[in-house]
Amino acid sequence: MNKSILITGANAGIGKETARQLALQKDTELIYLACRNLKKAEIAKKELINATGKDIFKIVILDVSKPESVRKAVRSLANPIDALIMNAGGTGGKTPEKITKDGVTELTASNLLGHVVLVDELIHQHKLNNVALFASSEAARGIKKMGMKRPNLTAYSVEEFAAIFNGTKFNGDFDPFQVYGWIKYAGTLWMSNMARKHPNIKFISMSPGGTRGTNGMNDLPLLKRIFLKHIGMKLIMPLMGMSHSVEKGAKRFVDGINNSSFKSGAFYASKENVLTGKVVNQSSIWKDLDNPSYQNNADAAIHQFV
Repeated sequence: MNKSILITGANAGIGKETARQLALQKDTELIYLACRNLKKAEIAKKELINATGKDIFKIVILDVSKPESVRKAVRSLANPIDALIMNAGGTGGKTPEKITKDGVTELTASNLLGHVVLVDELIHQHKLNNVALFASSEAARGIKKMGMKRPNLTAYSVEEFAAIFNGTKFNGDFDPFQVYGWIKYAGTLWMSNMARKHPNIKFISMSPGGTRGTNGMNDLPLLKRIFLKHIGMKLIMPLMGMSHSVEKGAKRFVDGINNSSFKSGAFYASKENVLTGKVVNQSSIWKDLDNPSYQNNADAAIHQFV
C-alpha cells in the first residue's frame, strides 16, 4: 500500500497526469510534486486540486540535474515516502552534451545522475519504504521505426559506461536523440542492480511508451521537434501503434508501483516494434538486460560521478 508518493517532474505532462490518477486512488494520502520551478509547481498543484477535489499535494523544490538540490530536497522530507516515481528527464536542454560540474553530460545529469543520488539519499536516510520506479524508454532497446538504434556497446565495462555518461563514447558525434536511449539503457541496468542490492525495496523500470503531450522533446532541434512532437506523435505514429495518450502513459507508472505482478529488477515496456499496448518484460526481447555483470558495471560507473 502506497500512501505517500514522490514524483519528479510533476508539474506537467506524464508526471502531472500520474499525480492526478494516483490522487483518485483511495489509499493515496500524500503526493509530493518534486519540481525545479516553484511558480510552475504552484500552478500544477492548484490545477490538480481542482481536478481531483483533493488537497493532498505538497511541493518539493528539486532539480534532478543538480545533485545538491536533490540532497536538499530529501533532507526536507519530514517522513519517509512509500513510493518514488522518477519521471523527470528529456533530451538535456539546449546543450545536452555540455559537461556539468559533476563530470557528466547534461543529458546524463537530468535523466540519470540526479535520480541515482535521489535513491541513494532516500535509502541512506531511511526514507523509502516500498517501491522505486524509473521512467525508462523503448529507446533503451532501440526503436527502428523512429530511427533510434539499439545501444551498441563493445565491452559493457565500467569504463565504457562511464564514457557514455561523460560523452566521450561518442567521439564528437553527440546526437541527443540517439544518446538518450543509451542513458535510459544504462539507467535500466542500474535499477536492476539496485533490486539485487536492496531486496527489501521493489525497483521497477517502466516505459510510458510513445506518449503524446509530454515535454520530453521540447529541447530537440526545431525541425525535428516539429516533426516528432506535432506531426509524428499526433498524426502518423498513432496509426503505426507508436503513440498513445498521456493518460495511458501515466497509467503505466501508476500500475508500475501498485501491481504486485511486476517483478523487482525488471524493465517493462511495449512489445517489440510498437510503443503502445500491453507492457512486457523487456528481457524477453533483449537478454543482455538480465546480465548481472552489465548491471554491476553500469551501477559502478554512474557512482563514479556521485
